[in-house]
Amino acid sequence: MPVPPYLQEITPDNFEAAIGLRVRPDQEHLVAPVVKSLAEAHVHPGVAWPRLICADGEAVGFLMAFFRIDWTGDGTDFRSGLWRLNIADGQQDRGYGRFAVESVAAEIRRRGGTRLTTTWHPGEDGPSGFYANLGFRPTGETSGDQTVGVLELG
Repeated sequence: MPVPPYLQEITPDNFEAAIGLRVRPDQEHLVAPVVKSLAEAHVHPGVAWPRLICADGEAVGFLMAFFRIDWTGDGTDFRSGLWRLNIADGQQDRGYGRFAVESVAAEIRRRGGTRLTTTWHPGEDGPSGFYANLGFRPTGETSGDQTVGVLELG
């Protein structure tokens, strides 16, 4: 019987599996490679929450959440959410992306939060449909060239 997906902390034992994850070639422009995310996590300790997504004993994806970042830089708008989501080539359309978002939502709730923020590249080749199907709504903001969306965790 298949094992449901689960999250693992990144350790020396699974580091190579994590950095070896690759999205589909046509999606590489949409998300940073895992190795960049892990470098960012290293320089943002306590904010970044990198996790390997595993199923049936293998790495199928990677997520990195963020907690209580000063979104506007003026100390008035602190947000938590999904920073990165990489589902491996050949592992998409199996529910791992949904599992990742639900896992981040659960962690935000556990920490007392009520909203999950994320960003995505707009356009037909981007993941806007994926996020819309999960209940995210665009806020009207952008972060760089990305759309900002929010999911109320009520």
